[in-house]
Amino acid sequence: MSDVKIEASWKAILADEFQQPYFQQISTFLHQQKQADKVIYPPGPFIFNAFNSTPFDKVKVVILGQDPYHNPGEAMGLSFSVPKGVRIPPSLQNIYKELNADLGIPVPNHGDLSAWARHGVFLLNAMLTVEKNQPSSHKAIGWQFFTDAVIKKLSEQRQHLVFMLWGNFAKKKKELIDTTRHLVLEAPHPSPLAGGGFAGCKHFSKANAYLEAHGIAPVDWGG
Repeated sequence: MSDVKIEASWKAILADEFQQPYFQQISTFLHQQKQADKVIYPPGPFIFNAFNSTPFDKVKVVILGQDPYHNPGEAMGLSFSVPKGVRIPPSLQNIYKELNADLGIPVPNHGDLSAWARHGVFLLNAMLTVEKNQPSSHKAIGWQFFTDAVIKKLSEQRQHLVFMLWGNFAKKKKELIDTTRHLVLEAPHPSPLAGGGFAGCKHFSKANAYLEAHGIAPVDWGG
């Protein structure tokens, strides 16, 4: 991953992780995949897009996803986000519906969440890469060691963050978070396959109320 650059504050916080054997294994695996002409998403410069978009000390809210999108042109290194011009995925459509119901924010006509990232929403996928058209294909290459460490660093070194854990996979990460220092909000996954339980969770207003109660400026969810 020699072409990958990561924002300075994250690079310092995670310096030890980059030296771990598991991370070297990730790097070797991805290099081998590239040599074998496998198509990997997101493109190399966007693997650490969540980190580059939201510096460590700017994080206010963490939204945890599982896997990057595996279809061409969708993955951009931010959980649940797709570039402008790409069809809005069903899960994000439901996120937008809940945001509208909760805070009255108009539903955008695109799925690019870069503005959220700039406003302090850390859009982290547990796995940072995937092979084209092969969902969860990189779930066993070591990424979860890295992203679990990221969650722990945020929990231990920051205060009064909001962690939004949507779906059973994300909820399992609660054990990594000090709930005496942070707010953890849990809900069913926004995917239509989850039966609509996400609707009415009001996570966006709850997050802003918590931040304001601790003297932190609320997130501008409208971008």
